[in-house]
Amino acid sequence: MPHTTPTLLNRRSMLQQAGAGFGMLGLAGAMNAGGLLTSTAQAATTQNPLPHFAPKAKRVVFLFMNGAPSHVDTFDPKPALKKHEGEEPSERSKGRGAGYMPSPFKFQPHGESGVVMSELFPNLSKHADDLCVLRSMHTDVPNHEPGLLLMHSGNIQPTRPCLGSWASYGLGSENQNLPGFVCLCPGLPVVGPQLWSNSFLPGQHQGVAVDTNDMAVDKLVANVRHPRWDRSQQRKQLDILNQLNRLHADGRNQDDALESQIRAMELAFAMQREATVVFDISGEPKYVQEAYGNTPFGRSCLLARRMLEADVRFVQVYYVTKKGKQPWDTHSNNDDGHRRLCADSDKATAALLGDLKARGLLDDTLVIWGGEFGRTPYAQQDKKKKNKPGRDHHNTGFSMFLAGGGTRGGLMYGSTDEFGMHAVENRMHVHDLHATILHLMGLDHERLTYRYSGRDFRLTDVHGRVVHDIIA
Repeated sequence: MPHTTPTLLNRRSMLQQAGAGFGMLGLAGAMNAGGLLTSTAQAATTQNPLPHFAPKAKRVVFLFMNGAPSHVDTFDPKPALKKHEGEEPSERSKGRGAGYMPSPFKFQPHGESGVVMSELFPNLSKHADDLCVLRSMHTDVPNHEPGLLLMHSGNIQPTRPCLGSWASYGLGSENQNLPGFVCLCPGLPVVGPQLWSNSFLPGQHQGVAVDTNDMAVDKLVANVRHPRWDRSQQRKQLDILNQLNRLHADGRNQDDALESQIRAMELAFAMQREATVVFDISGEPKYVQEAYGNTPFGRSCLLARRMLEADVRFVQVYYVTKKGKQPWDTHSNNDDGHRRLCADSDKATAALLGDLKARGLLDDTLVIWGGEFGRTPYAQQDKKKKNKPGRDHHNTGFSMFLAGGGTRGGLMYGSTDEFGMHAVENRMHVHDLHATILHLMGLDHERLTYRYSGRDFRLTDVHGRVVHDIIA
């Protein structure tokens, strides 16, 4: 007898042959909508149930100061820099530039808790009792590209899923008509899409990038309105496309890339209705818009609040220029640069915290503020601007802050040495930050894994510890 190749019986064929499968399809749809079904890969590698324990944070907004703010000018005062001004640190090679440079900004405690910050944050200081300031952060490298990748994905190579994608993979989306993970930026930052990449995770967990240069809804979301057809006509078109896609998919069992494309088209159709409302900040009261400020970062923070209200689980807001450059990278004229940058960030961040609190959202929304590392306590001399020195990249000690989402407000955690050179007390690595963020979201960073290329991967790899001291 001639050899015949057996026909693969995939899931859809089995359901179709089992009494047409209508009952099971209905049940599967209902279970999937309720989050009771996972993909084969996820079920095989993730320790269920998810979340692993009761979450304190239901949603996250990461306000990313691209280029790295100076910790000694913002949240970590170092009087010793004045006493030793001009002296070069012992670990530096002689003749590599200027020595220690004190901050010109005054620091003082704020709120009942006495959280100390510089005069650059007059608005944020009013929320001092909500802030959990991390003064002992450190990371592996002082270069932007690997530093950005490590802060976002836990790895200095562009090969791993980012934090937002892991959160989406572990918890799914609360809103079926909007993406679960959105990135707002007025330009493409260094490393670009790798900062919101799903990598080897299923495609629906990739961050959706929104260019906030132009806040008109049809500019924020491309093709949000069909030029000719109404929704019923578009629905018919999408149904035909889905039928064709399903016929194509039937012969390609468990093709994750194809499934992601089908889901993306359905989501795009659903977004046409909800996105036109959520992405439109023009309807916000004038006093609210003024509170955030009429800048790209201010408008992005306001849009982020609207997304959080609409149950978008993870939002990243990038402070970058329209051309994607890193404004916080103050290699020259550090002082004037921080005056300008902090004024903008302070206004918008404080407005976001106040807005979330007034709406009862801050308690279960985790706000993260910071960059990829810090800046040197010593000066970097610019030959063209000799009287306006800058600060270089610095990874061995820097500051960030958290607010809401189950963190301890009014806390200054950890410390650097007397010059701000190195984190010395309660040192907190980026891996520890990631582990703690996932913990606040109800996820165990050691159990949230995905099998790929023959091994189980996780955001923190083989590192990371949950810093319970900063959890309320």
